[in-house]
Amino acid sequence: MPKKRSGGGLSPTQQAAKFLGVSVLAGAVLAGIALPAVGALGLAAKGSVESFDELPANLKTPPLSQRTTILDADGGQIATVYSRDRTVVPLKDMSPYMQKAIVAIEDSRFYQHGAVDLKGILRALNKNVQSSGVAQGASTLTQQLVKNVAIEEAGDDPTKVAQATQQTMGRKIRELKYAIQLEEELGKKKILENYLNITFFGEQAYGVEAASQRYFSKHAKDLNVQEAALLAGIVQSPSRYDPVNDSTEATRRRNVVLQRMADMGDISQAEADKAKKTPLGLHPSQPKNGCITAVKGAGFFCDYVREVFLTDPMFGKTKEARAKVWNQGGLTIRTTLDPQAQTSVQASIKDHVYKTDDVATAATLVEPGTGKILAMGQSRPYGFGKHETQIDLSVNQDMGGGAGYQPGSTFKPIVAAAAIEGGTPATQSYSSPYEMDYPSPVSICNGRQWRDDPNNPTKVSNENKSEHGPYSMKQATAKSVNTYYVQLISDIGICPVTEMAKKMGVERADGGKMQQAPSIALGTQEMSPLTMANAYATFASRGMYCTPVAIESISQRIGDRTKSLPVPKTSCTRAMSQKTADTVTTLLKGVVEDGTGQQAGLSDRPSAGKTGTTDNRYAAWFVGFTPNMAGAVWVGDPTHKRQMKQITIGGVYHDLVYGADTPGPIWKDAMTGALDGKPVENFNLVDIPDGKKDKGNDDGHNGDNGGNTNGGLIGGLTTGGADGGANGGTFPTPTFSFPDNLFQGTSNGNGNGNGGRRG
Repeated sequence: MPKKRSGGGLSPTQQAAKFLGVSVLAGAVLAGIALPAVGALGLAAKGSVESFDELPANLKTPPLSQRTTILDADGGQIATVYSRDRTVVPLKDMSPYMQKAIVAIEDSRFYQHGAVDLKGILRALNKNVQSSGVAQGASTLTQQLVKNVAIEEAGDDPTKVAQATQQTMGRKIRELKYAIQLEEELGKKKILENYLNITFFGEQAYGVEAASQRYFSKHAKDLNVQEAALLAGIVQSPSRYDPVNDSTEATRRRNVVLQRMADMGDISQAEADKAKKTPLGLHPSQPKNGCITAVKGAGFFCDYVREVFLTDPMFGKTKEARAKVWNQGGLTIRTTLDPQAQTSVQASIKDHVYKTDDVATAATLVEPGTGKILAMGQSRPYGFGKHETQIDLSVNQDMGGGAGYQPGSTFKPIVAAAAIEGGTPATQSYSSPYEMDYPSPVSICNGRQWRDDPNNPTKVSNENKSEHGPYSMKQATAKSVNTYYVQLISDIGICPVTEMAKKMGVERADGGKMQQAPSIALGTQEMSPLTMANAYATFASRGMYCTPVAIESISQRIGDRTKSLPVPKTSCTRAMSQKTADTVTTLLKGVVEDGTGQQAGLSDRPSAGKTGTTDNRYAAWFVGFTPNMAGAVWVGDPTHKRQMKQITIGGVYHDLVYGADTPGPIWKDAMTGALDGKPVENFNLVDIPDGKKDKGNDDGHNGDNGGNTNGGLIGGLTTGGADGGANGGTFPTPTFSFPDNLFQGTSNGNGNGNGGRRG
């Protein structure tokens, strides 16, 4: 005679034989439990046997989804994210009261029966016949575990969830076969452990550890008898017995569980009576899910990390595969975020721009030579309320950002780098008049030319009439002279500039192609702060461009084991020679010492950078660096509607906003705090003779702006050359205004309108 298994119950062979031998009865019984009418099934004995035999031999058990923890570079927690809030714990870390309570109320004969409780089936059938409905079920804990596994495998797919929970004979048969398998392979204790880790307890909590934290802010191993009874009672109907929203119903249900525990001999009647009189004792904790919970204003960086994971093939060949790993969770992601730098960035932003201001700011800091993103913040917090946003203003559109913002004169150093790398001396001088026509034609890529409209030439001007040359490159960079840089790009051609930009990782934030027009020298192509910060890091690292990275390492917990996942590494390539980079650094050091960026210069260490302000003050920038840190700060209206004229920002009134007086101080304060205590390093400077004397005057804002009042997207600057120059620049200057946001801008804050054209 076959032996019974330890703990009672039949062996798997006995269970299968018994099931098959009474298939007609079981079919009728199951039909009575699962469906109102037995006759509607038409299930014959032969059909039951075949269905059972045709099922796969093994239940595919997916790893349980768990929360993911995102850490900063020092190991501090930034945020937790999850598709299902769950922390898997072993049975030894679950209160004995919890184990007894769930068995008592859900499957009191758990340790006596096998996978199928025939006595329970008959009892349920009798009860349901008496009530003319489905008043009682007969699924064992093992069968419930099988159903929960199917639900877990379904994920968030509503069709699959419906299939996993549908009240049909086919599902019941599958449950029975897989339950037999689990009883054979796992045993009672492991089945109980798995059940308590997988089941839903309401309030976004999956598994007993998450439920214990949610309702009582304690670990599952510390639950007392009445707390355990409350949680066990929730399982039958998490919405009906939710203690947070209906304490009366939850108390009634808890007391039913306590009485059941007493009836089973798990506790004495006196203990049950005493526990029934106690209040629920809730000490709930709010669900802390997602980047909205991130500390130190790092919600947008948290979102960026998620986007990196979901888009990088390193984490899966397809989008679906990557999403599956992310939703499964159990990840511990250590990032590059430097807590000191992040704190400094947020403090500086808070001091200079209020979240209620008409305009916003975004700032990003990176490490030269490694591509590590050290800090990322903005004035409008991560959220869904007024003056909040989910758009990361620091990054490109495909990574959760907007369509970008025109960088203005902060693009000029890229033009200088292209020229110097191509052999133009840093002493190059141009007439640089206050105002001039764009030179035409100008060579572009593929041997073609950009041509302006000879009947309506596009003009470019400097910020002030007193600002006129001749100027050398050093003087023109310090004063941000527009006409100098237009003459320079006309000499070297546009293609070397766009090629240099590509080598430095500079691309349009909306993913579009860089336009082949001389106005590119004045920063008319929309960029993100991360792009500009990383580009300037190329100067700081003496010509080496490194792709940005946000993730240092990832480990994933699956069941009781942990494995490491490969992560994307930075890729560093030489964008320019060391001499070229050092020469541009020397030019930009002059900007903060004697030029437009003096308000941004650091007092305790060498620094370099460039101001930028676009036409009509839609955007203002400062981008700068030290040898060991680079950063970009943008200020403006993300929807490209509010000009920064006669405006109050951070409590300070501005008649006109300049890159020097608003983004500059934000950059200075952010960098000062981020670098506090860090080694002071020096640049490798080159000697650049001053050249001819500057004939202009500097009023403190010289060269921060300037440019082409008719150029940009209108006036032939970006249309010329499309056909090799045959019909370039034939669009006349419009005599009407285009609607806001017609070109790059959008009404939801994703980008700029039809764009600035000044330096």
